[in-house]
Amino acid sequence: MQIPEGKKIYFSSDNHLGAPTSEASLPREKKFVRWLDTVKDDAAAIFLLGDLFDFWFEYKTVVPRGFVRVLGKLAEISDSGIPIYFFVGNHDLWMRDYFEKELNIPVYRDPKEFTFNGKSFFIGHGDGKGPGDKGYKRMKKVFTNPFFKWLFRWLHPELGMRLAQHLSVKNKIISGDEDKKFLGEEKEWLALYARRKLEEKHYDYFVFGHRHLPMEIEIGPGSTYFNLGDWITHFSYGVFDGTKFELLEFKE
Repeated sequence: MQIPEGKKIYFSSDNHLGAPTSEASLPREKKFVRWLDTVKDDAAAIFLLGDLFDFWFEYKTVVPRGFVRVLGKLAEISDSGIPIYFFVGNHDLWMRDYFEKELNIPVYRDPKEFTFNGKSFFIGHGDGKGPGDKGYKRMKKVFTNPFFKWLFRWLHPELGMRLAQHLSVKNKIISGDEDKKFLGEEKEWLALYARRKLEEKHYDYFVFGHRHLPMEIEIGPGSTYFNLGDWITHFSYGVFDGTKFELLEFKE
């Protein structure tokens, strides 16, 4: 993709809308919508790197209640011709085809390569990547198992959604101390994962979410790992203007 002159590509991750309650997350949703209104003026594309919702499950004919502001804004931007790309995170693993059919937004479940203005990107949410965290990796295999999803779908949506939202908040992904601690450039596990990927192929930029901390780490000659932070504490996002990538904070 060649970015048109005067246009930029924007990246955002980890809104966790709906947590800890719908009422508490509403101001964050409105702020994110204001950000979308701001960036749509010069966006060549928008990448959402997962955990937009704290929990999301699509039954065959039912989608979660709420989030009408952000869903309507995404529909408006997509309808205007600006491409939006969505990568599922560990809190919205159970997406089906709602985004693709209703919003015309492609959904990816694994990291993907992109090239913009000759710069190579490796983009994804980041959960389950890198060394360690074997417990979550086993749990993810269960949650993504078709049989497990089939069983959950048999729960009445009222019961299933309440149960899942309770567990989602209780797992401390939102406010756990682990998500707030910088481990150091030599120990950040997504940076270690990116360094391993460089052994296979060169990428100019690795862009992930999941860690809830804005980060910029040089991981090799001409290669940088960025973590986008979140929209809970940092209200941070990434922007690529065709030449350089940087992390910014939305303050409006």
